[in-house]
Amino acid sequence: MFTNDQILAALSKVIHPEKGKDIVTLGMVSEIESGENGISLIIVPEKSNDPFISSIKSTIVRTLKDVLGPDAVVSSIEIRPKLMAGKRQEKPDDLLPGVTNIIAVSSGKGGVGKTTVAVNLAIALARMNYNVGLLDADVFGPSVPIMFDAENYRPEVKRENNTDHIIPLKKYGVKVLSTGFFVDPADAVVWRGPMASNFLKQLLAQGDWGHLDFLLVDLPPGTSDIHLTLVQEVAVTGAIIVSTPQEVALADAIKSISMFRSDKINVPVLGLVENMSWFTPAELPQNRYYIFGKEGCRILAEKMGVPLLGQIPLVQSICESGDKGLPVAIDDSPAGMAFMTLAGEVIKKTNKRNIDLKPTEKVQLNK
Repeated sequence: MFTNDQILAALSKVIHPEKGKDIVTLGMVSEIESGENGISLIIVPEKSNDPFISSIKSTIVRTLKDVLGPDAVVSSIEIRPKLMAGKRQEKPDDLLPGVTNIIAVSSGKGGVGKTTVAVNLAIALARMNYNVGLLDADVFGPSVPIMFDAENYRPEVKRENNTDHIIPLKKYGVKVLSTGFFVDPADAVVWRGPMASNFLKQLLAQGDWGHLDFLLVDLPPGTSDIHLTLVQEVAVTGAIIVSTPQEVALADAIKSISMFRSDKINVPVLGLVENMSWFTPAELPQNRYYIFGKEGCRILAEKMGVPLLGQIPLVQSICESGDKGLPVAIDDSPAGMAFMTLAGEVIKKTNKRNIDLKPTEKVQLNK
């Protein structure tokens, strides 16, 4: 076993090709563990898409052996891109003190693939080594359990400090809680608004979320009590609006943007995601057929002054994989990489929002 000082001294000889400084001086070495299984490291690059990371990893392995000898075996090097959490307001009564960014995923209209985007975005962020949670707040139509192949999952409850804590499902690197975990899949959820809102509060307050860089909240379509409950209970960092390029969907997307931007709500809109942008047949991967219209979200984004975060094609594998509980973001298929690109944009816009805008506050609505 080697000491941290020995390992750091060796790593100080690893120079970042672009920066011209060693990775220790640059603050890229986050955590070091040295045990019987070898040396494990967490490296934090300034940029999530740093093109030199692969060569740096190889140099680390080679340098540790050169400096410390052949016994210096590297068991793992985890790359965890730097997240600039920004100015987040902390309050003693905060329901989620360990969560840095709360992102609402919303749509004005049902059937536009909002949950598909939320699930795959969560997995893509987790693949980029962020701590990610996904709260399925679509109380009346929870479909997240299907996409995680967890329709029969029933969360455990642990009691700590006289409080019950609900243990989320952990799959594909994402912590997940859903209304669907508490009801029979064949049963309809028939709740009045206050009952649904109270259940959302319970999942927020009693979920054992721990430390998260991102908590994505998959909201119901439209604007409802659930939306108001969320922004009243927690400080939402920003909202992502999902739409198809179809005119009827875009009309409802405008309402969602307007709701979050209203004086009373005042939650920053991080951007639009255009889903089902074009259809690409598996046998003709270069062909694009614009079934629902072309560039609708891009035009709306320019009109409303919000970023277009990404365009996700209508690909058969996205639908089939979700139905099988194997979302496409878990691998490097073209569809999976589309969500990885989307995740990169969400990180950039979240960082920009946190640097440029004042800390998020809970919404106070007069009854």
